[in-house]
Amino acid sequence: MSLTPQNISDIRDSWQALAAEPEALTADFYQTLFRHDPALRPLFGATDMAAQGRKLAAAIALVVKSADDLAPVLAPLEALGARHVAYGVQDGDYDTVGAALIETMSRRLGARFTPATRDAWLAAYGAVAGTMLAGAAAARRKSA
Repeated sequence: MSLTPQNISDIRDSWQALAAEPEALTADFYQTLFRHDPALRPLFGATDMAAQGRKLAAAIALVVKSADDLAPVLAPLEALGARHVAYGVQDGDYDTVGAALIETMSRRLGARFTPATRDAWLAAYGAVAGTMLAGAAAARRKSA
């Protein structure tokens, strides 16, 4: 899947504002995620959440940087999806993560989170989640 030039512009413009406070962004995201689905909290039981937040911010930054051509990040995203199977992540969890991410961005950006910006992030997240889900499905087939 490719993003439109307008999607890329909207993602990059909004990421500049979001990335100004990456620790606050990711802490807000995880609070929102666990509010949406408290059953996900145990998946992070032994996780250093500050380190996890840094990984999440770096992953989003990589997608933003690669928005012109997502091909180089597809294989790493598939591998990430495969690893998430071992962590206990279910396919439906991707919808919950996406909803929490969009809600967090909307709250943090306020009026700057326009419908076009929302659509751009939904398209980007859809590409990421779809690729990770493909990796998860491949991992499940291998283990079956």
